[in-house]
Amino acid sequence: MAGGFAEAGADLELVGITKRFPGFTAIEELNLTIPAGSFFALLGPSGCGKTTTLRLVAGLEDPTAGRILIGGKDVTTTKPYQRPVNTVFQSYALFPHMTVLENVAFGLKRRRIADPLGKAHEALRLVELDHVAQRKPAQLSGGQQQRVALARAVVNRPALLLLDEPLGALDLKLRRQMQIELKDIQSDVGLTFLHVTHDQEEAMTMADTVAVMNKGQIEQMGAPEELYELPKTAFVANFLGQSNLFTGTVTNSGKESIIVDVAGTKIEVPRERAQRHAGEVTIGVRPEKLMLHTSAPKPTPGTNVIGPGRVNDVSFSGVSTQYSVTVPKLGNVIVFAQNMVFGPVVNDGAEVWLAWTVDHGFGLLDDPADGPRFEPDTDTKSIAVQRREKLEEELEEA
Repeated sequence: MAGGFAEAGADLELVGITKRFPGFTAIEELNLTIPAGSFFALLGPSGCGKTTTLRLVAGLEDPTAGRILIGGKDVTTTKPYQRPVNTVFQSYALFPHMTVLENVAFGLKRRRIADPLGKAHEALRLVELDHVAQRKPAQLSGGQQQRVALARAVVNRPALLLLDEPLGALDLKLRRQMQIELKDIQSDVGLTFLHVTHDQEEAMTMADTVAVMNKGQIEQMGAPEELYELPKTAFVANFLGQSNLFTGTVTNSGKESIIVDVAGTKIEVPRERAQRHAGEVTIGVRPEKLMLHTSAPKPTPGTNVIGPGRVNDVSFSGVSTQYSVTVPKLGNVIVFAQNMVFGPVVNDGAEVWLAWTVDHGFGLLDDPADGPRFEPDTDTKSIAVQRREKLEEELEEA
Protein backbone atom coordinates (compact mmCIF):
# COMPACT_ATOMS: atom_id res chain seq x y z
CA MET A 1 0.00 0.00 0.00
CA ALA A 2 1.23 3.53 -0.75
CA GLY A 3 2.50 5.36 2.31
CA GLY A 4 2.96 2.07 4.23
CA PHE A 5 3.34 2.28 7.97
CA ALA A 6 6.77 2.37 9.54
CA GLU A 7 8.47 0.43 12.33
CA ALA A 8 9.97 3.64 13.73
CA GLY A 9 9.13 7.31 13.90
CA ALA A 10 9.82 9.65 11.01
CA ASP A 11 10.67 13.31 11.03
CA LEU A 12 8.08 15.91 10.02
CA GLU A 13 8.99 19.04 8.10
CA LEU A 14 6.67 21.91 7.29
CA VAL A 15 8.11 24.30 4.69
CA GLY A 16 6.52 27.73 4.18
CA ILE A 17 3.05 26.49 5.12
CA THR A 18 0.27 29.05 4.70
CA LYS A 19 -3.43 28.33 5.14
CA ARG A 20 -6.05 30.91 4.22
CA PHE A 21 -9.78 30.57 4.76
CA PRO A 22 -12.35 33.00 3.34
CA GLY A 23 -11.96 36.13 5.45
CA PHE A 24 -8.83 35.29 7.46
CA THR A 25 -5.42 33.65 7.43
CA ALA A 26 -5.06 30.79 9.92
CA ILE A 27 -1.35 30.07 9.33
CA GLU A 28 1.27 32.37 7.83
CA GLU A 29 4.61 31.10 6.43
CA LEU A 30 5.07 28.34 9.01
CA ASN A 31 8.43 26.54 8.98
CA LEU A 32 8.84 23.69 11.42
CA THR A 33 10.98 20.55 11.76
CA ILE A 34 10.11 17.80 14.24
CA PRO A 35 12.87 15.17 14.66
CA ALA A 36 12.04 11.47 14.32
CA GLY A 37 11.14 9.73 17.58
CA SER A 38 10.45 12.92 19.53
CA PHE A 39 7.44 14.00 21.58
CA PHE A 40 6.58 17.43 20.22
CA ALA A 41 3.85 19.69 21.61
CA LEU A 42 2.20 22.51 19.67
CA LEU A 43 0.81 24.81 22.33
CA GLY A 44 -1.40 27.84 22.00
CA PRO A 45 -4.78 29.44 22.71
CA SER A 46 -7.99 28.87 20.74
CA GLY A 47 -7.76 30.25 17.22
CA CYS A 48 -3.94 30.30 17.08
CA GLY A 49 -3.74 27.80 14.20
CA LYS A 50 -2.51 24.71 16.04
CA THR A 51 -5.46 22.43 15.15
CA THR A 52 -5.36 23.67 11.55
CA THR A 53 -1.67 22.69 11.47
CA LEU A 54 -2.53 19.20 12.73
CA ARG A 55 -5.31 18.82 10.14
CA LEU A 56 -2.89 19.86 7.39
CA VAL A 57 -0.39 17.20 8.49
CA ALA A 58 -3.18 14.58 8.63
CA GLY A 59 -4.32 15.55 5.13
CA LEU A 60 -7.74 16.72 6.31
CA GLU A 61 -7.00 20.22 4.96
CA ASP A 62 -4.94 21.35 1.97
CA PRO A 63 -2.36 24.11 2.45
CA THR A 64 -2.74 27.32 0.44
CA ALA A 65 1.03 27.34 0.01
CA GLY A 66 4.02 25.35 1.23
CA ARG A 67 5.07 21.71 1.51
CA ILE A 68 4.63 18.90 4.07
CA LEU A 69 7.33 16.23 4.28
CA ILE A 70 7.18 13.08 6.43
CA GLY A 71 10.40 11.07 6.58
CA GLY A 72 11.75 13.21 3.73
CA LYS A 73 8.84 12.29 1.43
CA ASP A 74 6.60 15.10 0.12
CA VAL A 75 3.01 14.24 1.14
CA THR A 76 1.47 17.65 0.45
CA THR A 77 -0.92 16.30 -2.17
CA THR A 78 -1.20 12.76 -0.75
CA LYS A 79 -4.61 11.50 0.45
CA PRO A 80 -5.07 11.11 4.24
CA TYR A 81 -5.27 7.28 4.10
CA GLN A 82 -2.01 7.15 2.15
CA ARG A 83 -0.02 9.02 4.79
CA PRO A 84 1.93 7.17 7.54
CA VAL A 85 -0.12 9.10 10.10
CA ASN A 86 -2.74 8.23 12.71
CA THR A 87 -4.75 10.64 14.86
CA VAL A 88 -6.12 10.28 18.40
CA PHE A 89 -9.02 12.68 18.90
CA GLN A 90 -10.54 14.01 22.11
CA SER A 91 -13.79 12.19 21.28
CA TYR A 92 -12.01 8.74 21.00
CA ALA A 93 -14.37 7.76 18.07
CA LEU A 94 -14.60 4.07 19.06
CA PHE A 95 -17.11 1.77 17.33
CA PRO A 96 -19.78 1.07 20.00
CA HIS A 97 -20.97 -2.24 18.49
CA MET A 98 -17.46 -3.76 18.46
CA THR A 99 -15.47 -5.17 21.36
CA VAL A 100 -12.32 -3.42 22.52
CA LEU A 101 -10.21 -6.04 20.72
CA GLU A 102 -12.19 -5.64 17.48
CA ASN A 103 -11.80 -1.85 17.68
CA VAL A 104 -8.03 -2.12 17.96
CA ALA A 105 -7.76 -4.80 15.24
CA PHE A 106 -10.09 -2.98 12.81
CA GLY A 107 -7.41 -1.07 10.89
CA LEU A 108 -5.11 -4.11 10.70
CA LYS A 109 -7.86 -6.26 9.19
CA ARG A 110 -8.72 -3.62 6.61
CA ARG A 111 -5.09 -3.50 5.53
CA ARG A 112 -4.88 -7.32 5.56
CA ILE A 113 -2.00 -7.35 8.04
CA ALA A 114 -1.03 -10.81 9.28
CA ASP A 115 -2.24 -11.86 12.76
CA PRO A 116 -4.39 -8.76 13.45
CA LEU A 117 -5.80 -10.12 16.74
CA GLY A 118 -2.37 -11.02 18.08
CA LYS A 119 -1.06 -7.53 17.29
CA ALA A 120 -4.20 -5.99 18.83
CA HIS A 121 -3.63 -7.95 22.06
CA GLU A 122 -0.02 -6.71 22.08
CA ALA A 123 -1.18 -3.08 21.73
CA LEU A 124 -3.73 -3.56 24.52
CA ARG A 125 -1.04 -4.97 26.79
CA LEU A 126 1.01 -1.85 26.07
CA VAL A 127 -1.79 0.34 27.47
CA GLU A 128 -2.54 -2.24 30.22
CA LEU A 129 -6.05 -3.05 28.99
CA ASP A 130 -5.75 -6.58 27.58
CA HIS A 131 -7.96 -7.83 30.44
CA VAL A 132 -10.96 -5.87 29.05
CA ALA A 133 -10.43 -6.98 25.42
CA GLN A 134 -13.90 -8.57 25.15
CA ARG A 135 -15.85 -5.63 26.62
CA LYS A 136 -17.70 -3.00 24.61
CA PRO A 137 -16.54 0.67 24.81
CA ALA A 138 -19.67 1.65 26.80
CA GLN A 139 -18.52 -0.68 29.61
CA LEU A 140 -15.27 1.27 30.05
CA SER A 141 -14.43 4.46 31.90
CA GLY A 142 -13.40 7.61 30.00
CA GLY A 143 -9.74 6.98 30.78
CA GLN A 144 -9.95 3.38 29.55
CA GLN A 145 -11.66 4.48 26.33
CA GLN A 146 -8.88 6.99 25.78
CA ARG A 147 -6.27 4.24 26.15
CA VAL A 148 -8.17 1.99 23.71
CA ALA A 149 -8.15 4.83 21.15
CA LEU A 150 -4.41 5.17 21.71
CA ALA A 151 -3.85 1.42 21.30
CA ARG A 152 -5.86 1.47 18.06
CA ALA A 153 -3.63 4.27 16.72
CA VAL A 154 -0.32 2.78 17.90
CA VAL A 155 -1.05 -0.77 16.62
CA ASN A 156 -0.78 0.51 13.03
CA ARG A 157 2.80 1.64 13.70
CA PRO A 158 2.35 5.06 12.10
CA ALA A 159 5.56 6.97 11.53
CA LEU A 160 3.75 9.97 13.00
CA LEU A 161 1.02 9.96 15.67
CA LEU A 162 -1.11 13.09 15.98
CA LEU A 163 -2.78 13.82 19.32
CA ASP A 164 -5.59 16.38 19.15
CA GLU A 165 -6.37 17.48 22.74
CA PRO A 166 -6.66 13.77 23.63
CA LEU A 167 -6.94 14.29 27.40
CA GLY A 168 -9.39 17.20 27.39
CA ALA A 169 -12.41 15.10 28.37
CA LEU A 170 -10.76 13.49 31.39
CA ASP A 171 -10.93 14.65 35.00
CA LEU A 172 -7.86 16.30 36.54
CA LYS A 173 -6.44 13.27 38.39
CA LEU A 174 -6.90 10.91 35.43
CA ARG A 175 -5.44 13.52 33.07
CA ARG A 176 -2.26 13.68 35.17
CA GLN A 177 -2.02 9.88 35.17
CA MET A 178 -2.52 9.69 31.40
CA GLN A 179 0.15 12.34 30.79
CA ILE A 180 2.73 10.05 32.38
CA GLU A 181 1.40 6.96 30.58
CA LEU A 182 1.42 8.70 27.18
CA LYS A 183 5.03 9.74 27.65
CA ASP A 184 5.99 6.18 28.68
CA ILE A 185 4.20 4.69 25.65
CA GLN A 186 5.90 7.13 23.30
CA SER A 187 9.30 6.15 24.74
CA ASP A 188 8.47 2.42 24.42
CA VAL A 189 7.24 2.44 20.80
CA GLY A 190 9.67 5.08 19.50
CA LEU A 191 7.16 6.83 17.25
CA THR A 192 7.05 10.56 16.54
CA PHE A 193 4.27 12.21 18.54
CA LEU A 194 2.79 15.60 17.60
CA HIS A 195 0.56 16.72 20.45
CA VAL A 196 -1.76 19.71 20.00
CA THR A 197 -3.03 21.29 23.22
CA HIS A 198 -3.90 24.55 24.97
CA ASP A 199 -2.97 23.06 28.37
CA GLN A 200 0.44 24.48 29.34
CA GLU A 201 1.10 21.97 32.12
CA GLU A 202 0.20 19.07 29.85
CA ALA A 203 2.64 20.24 27.17
CA MET A 204 5.47 20.82 29.64
CA THR A 205 4.90 17.48 31.42
CA MET A 206 5.04 15.29 28.32
CA ALA A 207 6.93 16.98 25.50
CA ASP A 208 10.66 16.99 24.69
CA THR A 209 10.10 20.16 22.66
CA VAL A 210 7.30 22.73 22.91
CA ALA A 211 6.38 25.28 20.24
CA VAL A 212 4.18 28.14 21.46
CA MET A 213 1.90 29.31 18.67
CA ASN A 214 0.06 32.62 18.36
CA LYS A 215 -1.96 34.03 15.45
CA GLY A 216 -0.71 31.45 12.96
CA GLN A 217 2.99 31.81 13.81
CA ILE A 218 5.39 30.18 16.27
CA GLU A 219 6.43 32.65 18.95
CA GLN A 220 9.11 30.48 20.53
CA MET A 221 10.24 26.88 20.45
CA GLY A 222 12.49 24.84 22.71
CA ALA A 223 12.67 22.55 25.72
CA PRO A 224 9.83 23.13 28.24
CA GLU A 225 12.23 24.36 30.94
CA GLU A 226 13.90 26.79 28.52
CA LEU A 227 10.58 28.32 27.46
CA TYR A 228 9.40 28.71 31.03
CA GLU A 229 12.62 30.03 32.53
CA LEU A 230 13.61 32.23 29.59
CA PRO A 231 10.59 33.43 27.60
CA LYS A 232 11.46 35.75 24.72
CA THR A 233 8.13 37.56 24.25
CA ALA A 234 5.37 38.88 26.49
CA PHE A 235 2.96 36.39 24.96
CA VAL A 236 5.11 33.39 25.91
CA ALA A 237 5.88 34.87 29.33
CA ASN A 238 2.19 35.14 30.15
CA PHE A 239 0.84 32.11 28.29
CA LEU A 240 3.25 29.69 29.95
CA GLY A 241 2.35 30.46 33.55
CA GLN A 242 2.36 34.00 34.93
CA SER A 243 5.02 36.70 34.81
CA ASN A 244 5.58 40.07 36.44
CA LEU A 245 6.64 42.42 33.63
CA PHE A 246 8.19 45.88 34.00
CA THR A 247 9.11 48.43 31.35
CA GLY A 248 11.98 50.86 31.74
CA THR A 249 15.09 52.37 30.20
CA VAL A 250 18.51 50.70 30.21
CA THR A 251 20.80 53.03 32.17
CA ASN A 252 23.85 50.77 32.29
CA SER A 253 24.85 47.95 29.93
CA GLY A 254 27.81 45.96 31.21
CA LYS A 255 29.48 42.67 30.26
CA GLU A 256 27.59 40.69 32.90
CA SER A 257 24.30 42.52 33.31
CA ILE A 258 22.11 45.47 32.36
CA ILE A 259 20.51 47.96 34.76
CA VAL A 260 16.97 49.06 33.93
CA ASP A 261 15.35 52.15 35.48
CA VAL A 262 11.69 51.28 36.09
CA ALA A 263 9.91 54.40 37.37
CA GLY A 264 12.92 55.32 39.53
CA THR A 265 13.66 51.78 40.73
CA LYS A 266 16.88 50.16 39.49
CA ILE A 267 16.42 46.51 38.43
CA GLU A 268 19.35 44.35 37.31
CA VAL A 269 19.03 41.58 34.70
CA PRO A 270 21.81 39.21 33.50
CA ARG A 271 22.96 40.27 30.03
CA GLU A 272 22.75 36.72 28.66
CA ARG A 273 19.12 36.46 29.82
CA ALA A 274 18.08 39.72 28.13
CA GLN A 275 17.11 39.92 24.44
CA ARG A 276 17.68 43.70 24.23
CA HIS A 277 20.48 45.65 25.88
CA ALA A 278 19.73 49.30 25.13
CA GLY A 279 16.89 51.80 25.04
CA GLU A 280 13.47 51.05 26.45
CA VAL A 281 12.98 47.39 27.32
CA THR A 282 10.53 45.04 29.04
CA ILE A 283 11.94 42.79 31.76
CA GLY A 284 10.28 40.21 33.95
CA VAL A 285 10.43 37.70 36.79
CA ARG A 286 8.24 34.71 37.63
CA PRO A 287 5.98 35.04 40.73
CA GLU A 288 7.48 31.99 42.49
CA LYS A 289 10.97 33.56 42.34
CA LEU A 290 9.93 36.48 44.58
CA MET A 291 10.44 36.62 48.36
CA LEU A 292 8.20 38.62 50.69
CA HIS A 293 9.81 40.78 53.41
CA THR A 294 7.94 42.61 56.15
CA SER A 295 10.79 45.12 56.55
CA ALA A 296 13.19 46.67 54.04
CA PRO A 297 15.99 44.14 53.34
CA LYS A 298 19.58 45.37 53.29
CA PRO A 299 20.95 46.02 49.78
CA THR A 300 22.82 42.89 48.68
CA PRO A 301 24.83 42.35 45.47
CA GLY A 302 23.00 39.99 43.13
CA THR A 303 19.57 40.79 44.59
CA ASN A 304 16.80 43.08 43.30
CA VAL A 305 14.47 44.75 45.80
CA ILE A 306 11.28 46.69 45.11
CA GLY A 307 8.90 48.30 47.57
CA PRO A 308 7.44 49.08 49.91
CA GLY A 309 4.13 47.85 48.54
CA ARG A 310 0.82 46.86 50.08
CA VAL A 311 -0.82 43.43 49.90
CA ASN A 312 -4.26 43.80 48.29
CA ASP A 313 -5.23 40.14 47.97
CA VAL A 314 -4.30 36.77 49.49
CA SER A 315 -5.45 33.56 47.74
CA PHE A 316 -4.81 30.08 49.16
CA SER A 317 -4.43 27.37 46.48
CA GLY A 318 -3.22 24.37 48.49
CA VAL A 319 0.43 23.96 47.51
CA SER A 320 1.04 27.71 47.53
CA THR A 321 -0.50 31.04 48.47
CA GLN A 322 -0.79 33.82 45.90
CA TYR A 323 -0.20 37.37 47.08
CA SER A 324 -1.13 40.40 45.02
CA VAL A 325 0.96 43.43 45.99
CA THR A 326 0.47 47.03 44.82
CA VAL A 327 3.84 48.78 44.49
CA PRO A 328 3.67 52.56 43.84
CA LYS A 329 4.67 53.44 40.23
CA LEU A 330 5.29 49.76 39.43
CA GLY A 331 1.71 48.54 39.59
CA ASN A 332 0.45 45.14 40.71
CA VAL A 333 3.01 42.41 41.43
CA ILE A 334 2.10 38.73 41.95
CA VAL A 335 4.00 36.51 44.41
CA PHE A 336 3.64 32.73 44.80
CA ALA A 337 4.84 31.49 48.20
CA GLN A 338 5.02 27.78 49.01
CA ASN A 339 2.94 26.90 52.06
CA MET A 340 5.68 25.95 54.53
CA VAL A 341 3.61 27.07 57.53
CA PHE A 342 -0.09 27.05 58.38
CA GLY A 343 -1.87 30.18 57.15
CA PRO A 344 -0.55 33.11 55.08
CA VAL A 345 2.85 34.66 55.80
CA VAL A 346 1.32 38.15 55.60
CA ASN A 347 -2.30 39.30 55.53
CA ASP A 348 -4.31 41.61 53.31
CA GLY A 349 -3.22 45.23 53.86
CA ALA A 350 0.29 44.43 55.13
CA GLU A 351 3.26 46.54 54.02
CA VAL A 352 5.90 44.42 52.28
CA TRP A 353 9.06 44.54 50.18
CA LEU A 354 9.76 42.11 47.36
CA ALA A 355 13.16 40.66 46.52
CA TRP A 356 14.55 38.20 43.97
CA THR A 357 17.90 36.92 42.80
CA VAL A 358 19.19 38.81 39.75
CA ASP A 359 19.79 35.49 37.94
CA HIS A 360 16.04 34.79 37.90
CA GLY A 361 15.14 37.87 35.84
CA PHE A 362 14.73 37.93 32.05
CA GLY A 363 14.47 40.55 29.31
CA LEU A 364 12.05 40.31 26.39
CA LEU A 365 12.51 40.83 22.67
CA ASP A 366 9.32 42.96 22.48
CA ASP A 367 9.79 46.65 21.76
CA PRO A 368 7.66 48.58 24.30
CA ALA A 369 7.34 51.44 21.78
CA ASP A 370 5.24 49.18 19.57
CA GLY A 371 2.57 48.90 22.24
CA PRO A 372 0.73 45.62 22.84
CA ARG A 373 1.79 43.18 20.15
CA PHE A 374 -1.02 40.76 20.76
CA GLU A 375 -4.73 41.27 20.40
CA PRO A 376 -6.97 39.49 22.92
CA ASP A 377 -7.41 35.85 21.91
CA THR A 378 -10.34 35.36 19.57
CA ASP A 379 -11.61 32.19 17.96
CA THR A 380 -11.34 31.84 14.18
CA LYS A 381 -15.06 32.32 13.63
CA SER A 382 -14.97 35.70 15.40
CA ILE A 383 -11.89 36.71 13.43
CA ALA A 384 -13.70 35.91 10.17
CA VAL A 385 -16.73 37.98 11.23
CA GLN A 386 -14.49 40.91 12.23
CA ARG A 387 -12.62 40.80 8.92
CA ARG A 388 -15.88 40.69 6.96
CA GLU A 389 -17.33 43.64 8.88
CA LYS A 390 -14.15 45.63 8.29
CA LEU A 391 -14.26 44.78 4.57
CA GLU A 392 -17.90 45.85 4.35
CA GLU A 393 -17.04 49.17 6.03
CA GLU A 394 -14.21 49.75 3.52
CA LEU A 395 -16.52 48.99 0.59
CA GLU A 396 -19.16 51.41 1.91
CA GLU A 397 -16.54 54.14 2.32
CA ALA A 398 -15.32 53.52 -1.25
